Amino acid sequence: MGKNVLSVDHHNFETEVLGSRETFLLDFTATWCGPCKHLNPILETLADEQVGALRVGKIDIDASPEIANRFGIRGAPTLLVFRDGREVARHVGVTSKQRLLALTERGRG
Repeated sequence: MGKNVLSVDHHNFETEVLGSRETFLLDFTATWCGPCKHLNPILETLADEQVGALRVGKIDIDASPEIANRFGIRGAPTLLVFRDGREVARHVGVTSKQRLLALTERGRG
């Protein structure tokens, strides 16, 4: 995992994700998920390029099933964008850096 990608679990989800002052892009992932591995370098690049404007994190759906259930996550990878403690956008599956940037822009006003 890249130096600017935060590892999220049930211990730090509330403070790091919901309490974030920056927009937070959270990847619901799993160790067995092939497409998730393809998404990793995209997320790392995005996290490195957007320091101070966007926070990026990963949460393992098998290690933190209660959070996955809370947000109705049915498969990996699923990416949720949080702003001011609430979900503002969602994408299921692998995508490009450009589409993720566009996704993080949703709900800004």
